[in-house]
Amino acid sequence: MNVDGGGAQATDQGFDLVIRAQRAVLPDGVGAAEVGVRDGTIVEIATAGATLNGTTSANAKVVDVDENQVLLPGLVDSHVHVNDPGRSEWEGFSSATRAAAAGGVTTIVDMPLNSLPPTVNVESLDIKREVAGSKAFVDVGFWGGAIPGNTADLKPLFDAGVYGFKCFLEDSGVEEFPPLEPEELRTDMAELAKYDGLLIVHAEDHSVMAEAPKNSGRKFSDFLASRPREAENVAIARVIDAARETGARAHILHLSSADALPQIAEAKAEGVKLTVETCPHYLVFTAEEIPDGATTHKCCPPIREESNREALWQGLVDGTIDCVVSDHSPSTAELKLIDTGDFGAAWGGISSLQLGLSLMWTEAAKRGIDLAEVVAWMSSAPAAVAGVADKGAIALGNDADFAVFAPDEEWTVAAADLYHRNQISAYDARAVRGRVTETILRGAPVNFDEPQGRLLRAR
Repeated sequence: MNVDGGGAQATDQGFDLVIRAQRAVLPDGVGAAEVGVRDGTIVEIATAGATLNGTTSANAKVVDVDENQVLLPGLVDSHVHVNDPGRSEWEGFSSATRAAAAGGVTTIVDMPLNSLPPTVNVESLDIKREVAGSKAFVDVGFWGGAIPGNTADLKPLFDAGVYGFKCFLEDSGVEEFPPLEPEELRTDMAELAKYDGLLIVHAEDHSVMAEAPKNSGRKFSDFLASRPREAENVAIARVIDAARETGARAHILHLSSADALPQIAEAKAEGVKLTVETCPHYLVFTAEEIPDGATTHKCCPPIREESNREALWQGLVDGTIDCVVSDHSPSTAELKLIDTGDFGAAWGGISSLQLGLSLMWTEAAKRGIDLAEVVAWMSSAPAAVAGVADKGAIALGNDADFAVFAPDEEWTVAAADLYHRNQISAYDARAVRGRVTETILRGAPVNFDEPQGRLLRAR
């Protein structure tokens, strides 16, 4: 079967890139495909043994994907803390986007906090765009921030092209990005409903957290007790109530508590405009296996028990959870307090931007889940949640973003080999299955010495 993007005129101009793969992950399944690209856009796809109708220009590049590898759409990671400008010693656009490309991620959406200034008004967005523009090795979009007192800044940020707005319902860990109180949450959601803006929420409830045991020291069990499931469950219920009341769209970030899945499923069935993500660390690790003092594994909300992990997998399979993204939240080694192992004082965040697909495929394969489903959770689904156009699928008119993946290659993660600025990883020395061997951005192989990413604007 052949599908082209413009009839004779489109084919007469010729392709500048042709990719042939015996296995390609397409929107309707996995199969052989030839993909014709012109000017960085997919203009024709031939499947079911057919060949492209269009002509290939004299200088065109032809890529034949090895029979042991699979052609994937470039992944979309809509939850990345780049921390640039202001805390670029934690990460930065150059290292973050290199890491993304090495992991098959061709689009990231940067979070509004941990950078200085935080992205809570148009001026701070402009500053961040100026910094990112010359450093991006993949395409980059931006979230805005919703904090107390900036409701009037939300519409200007929306008009300036952010994909939505992040808020916290509990302390964010940085003083310049305070949490919203319940009434402020409703006020901002009512504002966003006027123009179909999206609020993305770190959902842990402050009042529940205040009553939980205080955390300090090296015991992971103490840290886990300090951030109970109930904190997530109560906060998610509050977000659902506000979304129902205002008609606004809401997205739950980094779901850790599987106890919240029934209320999420019920809200979706009712028609509440709600989406949900989880992250590789909640689907790979279990609380039972984390050693005391292993602050590399500290994140908020925390990694929970094995039974919780398996319930999250089920939530993905049945569609209650929409997508999987990294929540890449790096810091320096000093802030992770690796020397003392104090979970109470260490920075919370796990770096996995470069590793997500391999981690997810390793665990999914054990559970009999197809690669195509994993790829959808990490490409078309986050693109749909965030509203990133022309990304996340090998489809006509989309950007020619691809990853070539060797699904059977087994290897061991070495933190020192990662592109992350601070080569600290909870996954160091972990055996994984599947490796990205090439990443293509808008029809060109990513050159790790020359930034070629562009800055994206929503709508």
